[in-house]
Amino acid sequence: MTEQFKLVVVSAGTSDPSSTRLLAERAAQRVAQLASEKQYQAGIQVVELRELASEIANALVSNHIGPKLQQAITTLQHADGIVASTPVYKAGASGLFTSFFQILDNDLLIAKPVVLAATAGTARHALVVDDQMRGLFAYLRTVVVPTSLFASTEDWQDNALNKRIDRAALELVALMASGFEKQVRAESWGRYQHEFGSAGGTELSIDLDSDLMRLAAGGHA
Repeated sequence: MTEQFKLVVVSAGTSDPSSTRLLAERAAQRVAQLASEKQYQAGIQVVELRELASEIANALVSNHIGPKLQQAITTLQHADGIVASTPVYKAGASGLFTSFFQILDNDLLIAKPVVLAATAGTARHALVVDDQMRGLFAYLRTVVVPTSLFASTEDWQDNALNKRIDRAALELVALMASGFEKQVRAESWGRYQHEFGSAGGTELSIDLDSDLMRLAAGGHA
């Protein structure tokens, strides 16, 4: 039986069409091709952050997670691999992109393989991926592939971009095929420092629906 991978593209592009989404989709499609060559299948789902902007802003100020935002979070929770892509503004990842990942539970993405990508109008922003984005995803305890992707206006016609996409895609397929995330979560989950409630109680193997926990919360057993 062929193993099926769930690959999620997270794009913070604000235009339609978007070069940010285009870069992420090119990477995701290459992942799917390489996976197929290795007798795997990779289904691709896209999370467009521009469609979630109002719910992301509301979550930042009220901690309320709207239905569309919750669906996006659930999609990420079940992902086997992620391609996360952002435009660069003022020498940094977009606020929409960083805000989305900042509202996620700390435990949601532990050990998930990730390709990081960014687009900009000039090559002056090329270091944003490695200088800024990797730190955020390290905090979330993901496994970022060695090859990052960056495309400025002049890069789209350069074959070097295709070579970087090939490298990043191969690295992501290798990580997904290794079962690294599943092994970490199955065998080493309890060795991580978890924040109570960050994963609905599963981070501490606590049954939040037990009589004891309902009483502790002021409810009735």
